[in-house]
Amino acid sequence: MSWIAAIFSLFISAAAIAQAALPPTPPGKVLAELLEAFNSGDTAKAEAFDRTYQPQDPIAGMAALRGQTGGFELVKVETSDATTLIAFLREKAGDRFARLQLSLSGGVEPKLTGFRLEPVAPPPGLGAKRLSLAEALAALVKRQDEAAVADRFSGALLVAKDGMVVLEKAWGLADRERKLSVTVDTRFRIGSMNKMFTAVAILQLVEAGKLGLDDPIGKYLVSYLNKDIAEQVTVRHLLTHTGGSGDIFGPEFDRNRLKLKTIDDYIALYGERAPLFAPGTAQRYSNYGFILLGALIEKVSGLSYDDYVEKKIFEPSGMTSTGSLPETETVPGRARGYVNQGGKLVPNTDTLPWRGTSAGGGYSTVGDLWRFVDALQAGRLISKKMLDQAISTQVQMFGLGFAVVGEGNWKGFGHNGGAPGMSGDLHVFPKLGYVLVSLSNLDPPASTRPLEFIEARLPETP
Repeated sequence: MSWIAAIFSLFISAAAIAQAALPPTPPGKVLAELLEAFNSGDTAKAEAFDRTYQPQDPIAGMAALRGQTGGFELVKVETSDATTLIAFLREKAGDRFARLQLSLSGGVEPKLTGFRLEPVAPPPGLGAKRLSLAEALAALVKRQDEAAVADRFSGALLVAKDGMVVLEKAWGLADRERKLSVTVDTRFRIGSMNKMFTAVAILQLVEAGKLGLDDPIGKYLVSYLNKDIAEQVTVRHLLTHTGGSGDIFGPEFDRNRLKLKTIDDYIALYGERAPLFAPGTAQRYSNYGFILLGALIEKVSGLSYDDYVEKKIFEPSGMTSTGSLPETETVPGRARGYVNQGGKLVPNTDTLPWRGTSAGGGYSTVGDLWRFVDALQAGRLISKKMLDQAISTQVQMFGLGFAVVGEGNWKGFGHNGGAPGMSGDLHVFPKLGYVLVSLSNLDPPASTRPLEFIEARLPETP
């Protein structure tokens, strides 16, 4: 998913909120119970809270999130009455703020009827202090030094300003069993960040007249199994996650993980499914949609997906350390991923797909991802006119294959990637000239935290 989608997902699911003074209203009392249940880390208390207030929408298990977030603290109550509480929260371990709206039904035994958290800009006077570029970079390095010592970060960061790399640094271990350190050239698995390469490949083919954004995919995939998908889902729908094409992960993937070796294998497994909703009427993040985009690339280019992106994206960008070779092949400098299981970091080997695809799962370095952005913005991959479309909001938080977030000078684009034992983020802010890359071989949100930290402190003038 995109980095903003990950942020929304984290906030919406984040029930770990720090204990704070709350109004003595019914919603305030309910929130106090929630705080106690989730801040305690006691699963039994969390489950009891669920059974009492929202059995139809359980949030038990979110206590584990406290270990990632450090909880949230209440910083300001905006509204509080008998049925509603609106307040601002701040994440303890980061620099994010959210606006919470908690609603209850009336009656002797009130039930939660609404629990909405959405990210917002810091209320006046509550955000981190803006620093000079040098000060912000020094603060980031200090923070990451501390995070590495505490084993909360293992990875590499790159910060560029106006086309110049101003920070490129690594922390932690790329292979814990062999005691190999991370370097700035370590190749990390990047999850869904591959989707940016797929999107650019599609847009190249659109500019070449080989695809139409509003063509149904059945125009090219003429033998596609489900007629509704073939006839109603367009290339644009797939790029904006509005085609209803569904996901690939779940029990079927787990059973077939090592058998899914080609794009055709994925389509054979999932191609009979009908759309989850009428294409174009809703948005739901779809890994399978990007599998279909990979099939389109192969069909109209005559090349395999991997050969196409190597020739048309990686080579023109100077990306010599990026690819999607199978996990069975030895890739020099590729980090092992580590999953937190009961407080112990163990390899993520049993969760990995056979190889990366057009939906994600490849590997790259912080330097290669910066070179990708440089080539993209310089017009070496697609025209600047097409890039403007790709990084302009099309539907909600998405452009054409890119996440699009922010406003004013901080309007930016990029993508993230996250799965067990891998975490990656690319944030680009064209008006300010910043390119920020973070890659880690730990669980999400390991890569997100340092970028949130420095974005809250960087100078905000061009």
